[in-house]
Amino acid sequence: MDARPERIVVVGSGAIACGLAAVATRAGDVVLLARSEQSAQRARERIGQPLGTGSLSVSTRAQDLAGADIVIEAVAEDLSVKVEVLRAADAATSRSALLATTTSSLSIEVLAQSCDAAERFAGLHVFNPVRRMDLVEVAFPERASAATRARALGLCERLGKQAVLVPDVPGFVVNRLLFPFLFAAVDLMHESGMPAADVDRCMTLGAGHPMGPLALLDFVGLDIAAAIGSEIGRPAPPPLLALVADGALGRKAGRGFHSYETEPTA
Repeated sequence: MDARPERIVVVGSGAIACGLAAVATRAGDVVLLARSEQSAQRARERIGQPLGTGSLSVSTRAQDLAGADIVIEAVAEDLSVKVEVLRAADAATSRSALLATTTSSLSIEVLAQSCDAAERFAGLHVFNPVRRMDLVEVAFPERASAATRARALGLCERLGKQAVLVPDVPGFVVNRLLFPFLFAAVDLMHESGMPAADVDRCMTLGAGHPMGPLALLDFVGLDIAAAIGSEIGRPAPPPLLALVADGALGRKAGRGFHSYETEPTA
């Protein structure tokens, strides 16, 4: 008799959470847990077609954490918000459940200790759009068990992703290297007076980048970019912070360094 499919709960309702929920149906039956019915409805509209054979549902019931084999936190890049979610997951699940975070910049060790679940904890930094991006930066707290490490890496494989073990340092590898470059593009635009479109066109045509740096910042979200910069010790440039203060957060707000008609899907 085949073993039952694993029950995976993805907590969150943004682009990463929705994309991850669709991809996670390759590894089991998935519940996306949203905080409110309004965010749940947005998630239902955003998720699109699952990529695997597992079932996929959207819920606002915290009790759906109970019985989960895997809980993946994918909420806002805010330590207190993530800690609240992880503590609830720790309290609701068995000691055999895998707990994971998708943080892009926060300390895996700190998050693991905050919910007293270091032995079964993993950092799985997936990239947006989750459906198309192959990389998962994987980091573990010091006390993560050998079984947890093997299980997390196996999960990445079942998701169809390529896992790379990275050190538990702010920003891991990609963001630690990427954001100083992105912020340098903001500085150059501001100092030179060049239009954002021209800065981006130089890098797409001249360096072969699939997306220019200012468009990429818009895609990430300027508020998220500012938070990542703070975590890696590279504060966001004043022109970016001014946009954030004005509510111009990038594509999700319809405006940032560029203007957009609609929000992109996961």
